[in-house]
Amino acid sequence: MLSFTFDDNSLLPALYGREDEHLILLEKNTDTKINYRGNHIEIFGESKNCKNVGLILKNLYRRLKDGSEISLGDVEGELKMINGKKENYDSGPVYINTSKRKIIARSLNQKSYLNLMKENSLVFAIGPAGTGKTYLAVAAAVQSLLNSEVDRIILSRPAVEAGERLGFLPGDLKDKVDPYLRPLYDALYDMLPAEIVFRKLESGEIEVAPLAFMRGRTLANAYIIVDEAQNTTPMQMKMILTRIGENSKMVVTGDLSQIDLSNNQLSGLKQATEILNNIEDIAFIRFNSKDVVRNQLVIKMVEAYENSDKTQNQ
Repeated sequence: MLSFTFDDNSLLPALYGREDEHLILLEKNTDTKINYRGNHIEIFGESKNCKNVGLILKNLYRRLKDGSEISLGDVEGELKMINGKKENYDSGPVYINTSKRKIIARSLNQKSYLNLMKENSLVFAIGPAGTGKTYLAVAAAVQSLLNSEVDRIILSRPAVEAGERLGFLPGDLKDKVDPYLRPLYDALYDMLPAEIVFRKLESGEIEVAPLAFMRGRTLANAYIIVDEAQNTTPMQMKMILTRIGENSKMVVTGDLSQIDLSNNQLSGLKQATEILNNIEDIAFIRFNSKDVVRNQLVIKMVEAYENSDKTQNQ
């Protein structure tokens, strides 16, 4: 049994969750029983499990004291991390500050990803949907812009048709390509007030554009994010990688199980993972279903597809 006391009662409803849902999730995943009376907590179970639950609760409480909000997803993230390498968990949270929120890594891979983006000029993030590849990259870019480390953010992705016909969409070119870029806009609006996003888009401090618009440019003093990079051709990938100028960083994200290129074309992202993996200042990180931070159903579906792919490749 482990017991301790929190000093700020006003934070406990958020810590325990609606109808104690955070505590119930911890009990279910650690085979423990958690009792509380006001700000005094008692945890029953095996010693190791009690200690882990205590660490998670104290970590979440520390986030609340720092002004962050927590959700079931944050509790799930803490569970994943504490079940990984213990020393990495004990090193404390890694987070990014933006105008609207503090964004905290929810898995050990996310933690490594945030550190790699700080330490390297070029980072490749590869893995399934829902692992935070693009979201965390946009957060890092926004933080760099707000800290005046770069002059602008450039967000790009290839406008590859996944079964739809771009030419039949209504409107001008911008209207046609904006649907492909919408996830990048969504991430921006999640981190910056709408009026600031609009102003920076108008001034060019933030640019969201299809990959084809990058040809012939040198991107200096910029934070560049190339999203959905599995749908680049080798020529497109070489083109965008060689756009990096002085004092620039680039993050390339993609999912090699979601290639929409036609005629069995080689993915530029796949080729890059094979020929650039031994170059200094270039880092690779690979996410899997354990890093998915969306609905639990998404995790189960990603795992099912991963298992199916393994069976087909045997």
